[in-house]
Amino acid sequence: MFPAEAIVYRPNVAAILQRANGDIFVAERINIREAWQFPQGGIDEGEDAETALFRELEEEIGVKRELLQVTQRRDGYRYGFAKGRLKYGIYGGQEQAYFLCQFLGTDADFNLAATHQEFASFKWIKPSEFQMDWVPKFKRAVYRQVMLDFFGIEFE
Repeated sequence: MFPAEAIVYRPNVAAILQRANGDIFVAERINIREAWQFPQGGIDEGEDAETALFRELEEEIGVKRELLQVTQRRDGYRYGFAKGRLKYGIYGGQEQAYFLCQFLGTDADFNLAATHQEFASFKWIKPSEFQMDWVPKFKRAVYRQVMLDFFGIEFE
């Protein structure tokens, strides 16, 4: 494991899509059954976080920018990858900007196979129904903080 100060963090965005009734979107990873998460992805060279957010959502779940309204943004969430793994040979973790977005469309607006498919399925849940055991252990501290920051929900 790397000392925290030695880790180079990859800039990343993550999105919490929320319907008017308060339900939030979670997607099940295609390669890990019962692993549900929020869509996320890296910020490319020359992109700002909001541009990366909309690009990633279109790539991962097929949702167009005009169906989303950003209502909150919080930065500085960090996690290190498991077992000292490096991504792209240099990144030992990710630093995320989380966006809460009002979703203005319908389920028909999703296309999980829009580009390279990462998710097998999706569902809408109440924030309190989220389960930490859906998330890899190395990401749980971030998800706990995100759920507290955005929804006031404390998970053990």
